[in-house]
Amino acid sequence: MALFDQISEDIKSAMKARDKVRLETLRNIKKVFLEAKTAPGANDTLADADALKIISKLAKQGKETATTYTQAGRQDLADAELAQVEVLESYLPKQLSQEEIEAEVKKIIAFYVWN
Repeated sequence: MALFDQISEDIKSAMKARDKVRLETLRNIKKVFLEAKTAPGANDTLADADALKIISKLAKQGKETATTYTQAGRQDLADAELAQVEVLESYLPKQLSQEEIEAEVKKIIAFYVWN
């Protein structure tokens, strides 16, 4: 199932569960997806890779906004923003930790040193 379709299905689930934060976030994602699909030259399509880039950008913006709210002393708004970021990140691939990256790099180096 395409990510666009998955978001649409998850909107229905969030409405049934009465999960306001998730519903608001998913509706925002779908709005941005629709804007991307109808942009000039998009041919009314949105590849999953492009959809993931959009979600990643939205998550980054949400984190920056939360930081700004925290600096302004508005922790309530920062918490709301971070709740939305959590929903966004649930659609992104798992990020490797620093230790996992180092382990993978060591494996690659060891492979090329011994071969």
